[in-house]
Amino acid sequence: MRYFDDERSSAVPLPSPPTGGGTPYRAPADPQQAQRAQLRAHSLRAQVSYLTAHESVLSGAGGAYVLDRATLPARWPSGLARAAQLAIKRLIDIVASALLLLLLAPFLLAVAATIRLTSRGPVLFCQDRTGLDNVPFRIFKFRSMHVDRCDASGVSQTVNNDPRVTPIGRWLRRTNVDELPQLLNVLKGDMSLIGPRPHVPGMLAAGMAYEELVPFYAGRHQMRPGITGLAQAQGLRGPTTDPEPATLRIVRDIEYVQNFSLWLDVKIVVWTIAHELMTSSGF
Repeated sequence: MRYFDDERSSAVPLPSPPTGGGTPYRAPADPQQAQRAQLRAHSLRAQVSYLTAHESVLSGAGGAYVLDRATLPARWPSGLARAAQLAIKRLIDIVASALLLLLLAPFLLAVAATIRLTSRGPVLFCQDRTGLDNVPFRIFKFRSMHVDRCDASGVSQTVNNDPRVTPIGRWLRRTNVDELPQLLNVLKGDMSLIGPRPHVPGMLAAGMAYEELVPFYAGRHQMRPGITGLAQAQGLRGPTTDPEPATLRIVRDIEYVQNFSLWLDVKIVVWTIAHELMTSSGF
């Protein structure tokens, strides 16, 4: 079984656990190094678990192709059919985001006024995120935290009952209304309605850089980031402190990039709406 190492653009076999005989395995002397080695092992186990125990929601066949170097090149081929679908996807993004901004304008203005009246500071929170082909952009969100406690870098992730969040901010985050200004990012071309969620540069997972935990992490940047994506539609969202769900989230992102189609986007919209109606995991 193999996984894709984006940095070296080569396939690397997954390490096998130590077996009996020979020199016994010794943990690294540095405690921090030992912890990182353990987290990477958790990440690899998550990958193996996905490949062997989870059926792909897209193909109906085992998901082993997702991390197979033979079908996961450094850049996925862009045939005529895929290029046409990407062009249509962009057209849909422009029309849909413009219409939604127009239809939601009274509601958005009311939310903006409420934020301004209930806490000091700007209505919008802007932050650097990593976009298509690793190009950074400024994302727009309704501000949900006290202005003097915001983390502009995004490295300090929000937790349940986070004291930095304002009272109105709790509702905004719980209902995901704070994400609606990203329709402006979609209209500008920074984002798409559907795609892997944009991460901050230097995003951490399980206390280490995401690229270190998940070697094929950079592959998710081969599509425009989205307001929602396959991972979120499947309930993979929130803090990335646990290495296994953090890894599975990237696996879903890669799966979307490799298997993109307009029909898949429609299914993700339906799944996202159904998931948000049943439960809201934002905080």
